[in-house]
Amino acid sequence: MSKHHEPELLYEGKWLRLVRRGRWEWCERTHSSAGLAVLVVAVTPAGEVLFVEQHREALGAAAIEMPAGLVGDEDDRDTIEAAARRELVEETGWEPGRVDVLLAGPTTAGMSNERIVMVRARDLRKVGPGGGVGGENIVVHAVPRAQVPAWLMQKHAEGYELDLKLWAGLWMIDRDPDGSPAPGSGEA
Repeated sequence: MSKHHEPELLYEGKWLRLVRRGRWEWCERTHSSAGLAVLVVAVTPAGEVLFVEQHREALGAAAIEMPAGLVGDEDDRDTIEAAARRELVEETGWEPGRVDVLLAGPTTAGMSNERIVMVRARDLRKVGPGGGVGGENIVVHAVPRAQVPAWLMQKHAEGYELDLKLWAGLWMIDRDPDGSPAPGSGEA
């Protein structure tokens, strides 16, 4: 049986801390419930998939992502569903009538304790402009489903970074994590 000692704190900032145990170093979130983030898979009533574009300092470039954010970054009582609703409205201006929690897992298991929870937002209605809060400068893209793969590859060719979770999110528009058809997907 191996001994697990408390990790040694190497650095702590406002949002992240760097820790080490033995030879392994990783970062941990300091402002979210148990290191959880939420990623929202959302399709408008017109059949457009919602994406957000924003500059990411860590990449030094603009990235195309699905709407996402931290669970519990402002309130420890935050739920996954509440965070998903809040982030979708703040980032895109669309409010979901329903949020289905699909699956949780690590984002970068060798580097961070962060886990992302994929959710599917349903029954959307437009309630605002989106664009983010606090100077996030988010650009909202509503792309017809049939055009999404070509649009993403065009953005990649233009130099945008593409979050690889996009492809998992696209698959989960019509499927549950076990591969079965999602409720209301129209598949038999």
